[in-house]
Amino acid sequence: MCVNDAPQSIQGETTVDYFVTGGTGFIGRFLVGKLLERGDVTVHVLVRPGSGQRFEQLCARHPSAAGRLRPVTGDLAQPRLGLTDADVERLRGRVGHFFHVGAIYDMEASPVSQQAANVDGTRHAVQCAEALQAGGFHHVSSIAVAGMYDGTFSEDMFEEAGELPHPYFQTKHDSEAVVRRECKVPWRVYRPASVVGHSQTGEIDKIDGPYYAFKVLQRIRRLLPQWFPLIGLESGKFNIVPVDYVVAAMDYLAHADGLDGECFHLVNPEHYSSGEMLNIFADAAHAPRFALRLDSKVFSFMPSGLSAMLAKLPPVKRLMSSIMSGIGLPSGAGALFNWNTRFESRMTRKALKGSGIEVPQLETYAARLWDYWERNLDPDLFVDKSLEGNVRGKIVIITGGGSGIGLAAAQRLAGAGATIVIAGRTLEKLQEAKRSIEAAGGTCHIYQADLADLAAADRFIDQVLADHGHVDILINNAGRSIRRAVEHSYDRFHDYERTIQINYFAPLRLSLRVLPGMSARRSGHIINVSSMGVLGPPPRFSAYIASKSALEGFTRCAEVEYVNCNVHFTNINMPLVRTPMISPTKVYEYAPTLSPDEATDLVVNAVINKSSRVATDVGRFMQVWNLLAPKTYASSMNGIFRMFEDTLQAPAGKGAPGQLPEPTSEQVAIASLMKGVHY
Repeated sequence: MCVNDAPQSIQGETTVDYFVTGGTGFIGRFLVGKLLERGDVTVHVLVRPGSGQRFEQLCARHPSAAGRLRPVTGDLAQPRLGLTDADVERLRGRVGHFFHVGAIYDMEASPVSQQAANVDGTRHAVQCAEALQAGGFHHVSSIAVAGMYDGTFSEDMFEEAGELPHPYFQTKHDSEAVVRRECKVPWRVYRPASVVGHSQTGEIDKIDGPYYAFKVLQRIRRLLPQWFPLIGLESGKFNIVPVDYVVAAMDYLAHADGLDGECFHLVNPEHYSSGEMLNIFADAAHAPRFALRLDSKVFSFMPSGLSAMLAKLPPVKRLMSSIMSGIGLPSGAGALFNWNTRFESRMTRKALKGSGIEVPQLETYAARLWDYWERNLDPDLFVDKSLEGNVRGKIVIITGGGSGIGLAAAQRLAGAGATIVIAGRTLEKLQEAKRSIEAAGGTCHIYQADLADLAAADRFIDQVLADHGHVDILINNAGRSIRRAVEHSYDRFHDYERTIQINYFAPLRLSLRVLPGMSARRSGHIINVSSMGVLGPPPRFSAYIASKSALEGFTRCAEVEYVNCNVHFTNINMPLVRTPMISPTKVYEYAPTLSPDEATDLVVNAVINKSSRVATDVGRFMQVWNLLAPKTYASSMNGIFRMFEDTLQAPAGKGAPGQLPEPTSEQVAIASLMKGVHY
């Protein structure tokens, strides 16, 4: 501990001790720092058993306060905060100001935990303050006590609160009622607005309030240029204040004379609509602004009673919860977008007059809040982005792992600690792959199987499950490609049958066999090596692209169904890769393609990030082009189609069937411009 707990003598009337609950929390630690600035004072901080480390961290923030910061063991859940008789006797009559900051400020917390901490905890804090004969009780409440009040809520209002739609609103209202009705110590109540980070440093310790929108803005910034105008909804009234204003105001008001029994709104005179607030943070993030903001009243054509009834239906609640979760918002946060209460702070502004304590404008410090969040609290910072962290000890199946992309991926993942299972038709290739992986220190198991035979695919999975118990990651890599124009396929229906058998039915069969186990364990990842041609359809690959498109269609549907089971699905829109699959096409020898190692980078990307789709920049360009101007895209690709010949159909007089002449300079030039594109 940073101090010993020996009693300190009171040096006349000028010496005042403080007692703080929640002193190691976000608002509490800033308040403790402010109190310590008042000179030779002692601050007693309630510390739960087993939370001594948090108190040590508080001491480390204030190294010059050695001897003036003292822990008191206790718990909000216990009567009189669980203080021992010895602690009560030691502190009785010495505490001039008792600050009750401890509470749950979390809309995702359970109703039971919020009741215990916010209501019962406040009652126990009042009991403790009375037992210590404290000079004053300072309760940190919240503007949430107003509920969904329609209009302006002033500081002298309490019983007039509107609907309390969430446990957080209800328990904050009930805890303030405890102070007003039960506290025999002179009290003062402080109702902060939504408290954000420090206006000078941006420091905050959790994602809450407006921070829920930061991840959405970050994603938009990554997808769109800053000048791109967005359309959004205008709803709710949000009030935001930085923590340094809150603690400075509380400290000043707590020590001012003649304010007992008063309530103070620590709020911003400016209230922001959702659109205004998002645009302020969009500017701070250098993200696109919401140029057109639709008033939510445009949807008021539905009777309020009907909409309220629909909102309570379990399917609707589940849908809204999924939508909110998908954009990083807790389900209870939806109530905030209908919160139109305005908060008047006349008493607070009058009491603070002349102190120099004012609320800074959000625009002046929003960039600091964003910068601190992005550097310290962005959830992506806490996701293990290493390949080893994502595959070590996991069972990974890679079909077609005997050569090409499959072998390169198997070697990379085995090197990161995965237990690799590879399957293929040729035993010699599998054995050679196994030797190369094990020579590098990896673990590899091989299974000879023709996966186009669905019965063989079943036997393969059955054996893997018998040998290893489960499958963590399935990489459907094995495939067949046929480069032939439709006009040369009129009598070759079997090309389509054999292509879809290995490219669609085989991975579908494997996926259906591993999904039950993944769903039961609530963990798994299915990765399909698809084609860039699905994003921008090329000529001559109708059989191949059709089979890959079918696989992608299944994958996207399955993803929707299994997202709540923590089972991930990824389609990799692989460009041309220099493997034996493309060797029959002569011009591909001159065209720039990915190497198997470069293709493996895309596989690693899928394994680590678990995104729905992994594609190259060229692939995304082809996708957008085909989406926005499909006829222009088709015409352009038709020109390329006419420039090249089929692999298995040589023009008359230009060589024997099955052979092609050397590519022309024009063909090589076009191929060089279209790295990875099928043609």
